[in-house]
Amino acid sequence: MAAAKKRKTPEARIYDTFIVGAGISGLCAAIKMKKEGYHDFKIIEKATRVGGTWRENTYPGCGCDVPSSLYSFSFALSSKWSHLFARQPEILSYLEEVSEDFGINELIEFGTELEHAEWDESRHLWVLDTNKGQTLARTVVFATGPITEAQIPSLPGLDSFKGEMFHSAKWNHDYDLTGKRVAVIGTGASAIQFVPQIQPKVKELHVFQRTAPWVLPKPDMDLGDTSKQLINKLPIIQKSWRKAVATSLNVINFGLRNPAALKPVSTAAKQLLRVQVKDKTLRKAVTPDFTLGCKRILFANNYYPALQADNANLIPHGLVEVEGNTVIAANGERHEVDVIIWGTGFEVSHPPIGRKVIDANGDRLSDLWKDTSPEAYLGATMKDVPNAFLVLGPNVLVYDSFIGLAEAQLDYIIDGLKKVKQKGITRFAIKPPVLKAHNDKVQKHLKTTVFNSGGCKSYYLDQNGRNFAAWPWSLKELKRRLSDFNVGDYEVVYQSAEKKKAA
Repeated sequence: MAAAKKRKTPEARIYDTFIVGAGISGLCAAIKMKKEGYHDFKIIEKATRVGGTWRENTYPGCGCDVPSSLYSFSFALSSKWSHLFARQPEILSYLEEVSEDFGINELIEFGTELEHAEWDESRHLWVLDTNKGQTLARTVVFATGPITEAQIPSLPGLDSFKGEMFHSAKWNHDYDLTGKRVAVIGTGASAIQFVPQIQPKVKELHVFQRTAPWVLPKPDMDLGDTSKQLINKLPIIQKSWRKAVATSLNVINFGLRNPAALKPVSTAAKQLLRVQVKDKTLRKAVTPDFTLGCKRILFANNYYPALQADNANLIPHGLVEVEGNTVIAANGERHEVDVIIWGTGFEVSHPPIGRKVIDANGDRLSDLWKDTSPEAYLGATMKDVPNAFLVLGPNVLVYDSFIGLAEAQLDYIIDGLKKVKQKGITRFAIKPPVLKAHNDKVQKHLKTTVFNSGGCKSYYLDQNGRNFAAWPWSLKELKRRLSDFNVGDYEVVYQSAEKKKAA
């Protein structure tokens, strides 16, 4: 009898590209790759639907502070926005529609979370472990976003609190706030949106404010059905509106790079506060003591009225301790509450994706970032992290739409993916001297911007005072730099002649 033939173990499927995340960046990456005829990719999403931060944040009043005309993909303009500034439910609906219209939903593996990503130097491949199994890929696009992990401070006595407690990004819609005594911790972008929504319901509202933010009037309005029909019928209106908004944001960006130009706006804003807030003590407490733009500029029309309501109490100090159901401010002020709502933002200086990625030296990125914050070249490629891109990474933040920034950066990334494939490159990594020169120049020019010189401590700065977030030049300059993937900036390894022949 003939000997049985030895069965071959099938080789693992190797994708050209692996995309992590199906929020704004991940969807944009997949759509642009499809448009370029690039189909050999896999996209995973840990949740059961697309949307990223707009899926996770559902707190009352949640919306965008960038006009809706600009908060949309250039290739998928919408005429459905109900207001000049879109609300969270319709932004999420828009992203879901875009995913469906461009055939991305069917490509996404939902309920799949990246657990570990490690570079295999011997094979020039990424080994990606998920809760659904292992995948191999030649390149990776980490589209996990900069606003993903809610931040709750560790405070003495917090474990002793017996009431309800949640972060704004994990809002408990099943808990009825009616008649409750509520402590809101933080006065950032989320808090100024949900505070006016919950204030009429609660018995007592205690708002803990470490630093008074600049809150400017929001030029919002209901567009109505007639306006939406007109925009739908005449796309030129949408395009002109989008261009006008982009121009106005460029003016703001100029001011952020040249703080002296914002002085008249600061003066006018302080004069406006005299009209908005009648009580002198409260007005003094909500008047910022730093240059406009140093921290994120906030926009709201109902925040100051909410703080002046009879049941509201602004505490111009941080929360430092909890004793049972008593919350204690830095000035010793004590209040018994039923609920603590954290409006304390997100961990942005140390992106959570760093805990899951192992570089070419076998180091975990989060360990390398432990005493500093991450660096990248054009916010996209990192030292010793070959064949990988990060979307909306360090030092690309411009006062504009995140969607617009993601689009610009993905043009660079996809140009890189195409060139790598065309040239038969199996490994590419940013040259350390190129990375250093780029970041040295970025940090030098950031010194004179309002972010660094405006006299505040913002989330743009890490624990060492280094600005890891902002781009120090214009959006036009960022887009110019991102318009071409220069292979010369990278150390590359080409496919061998034998492998080319076999391929």
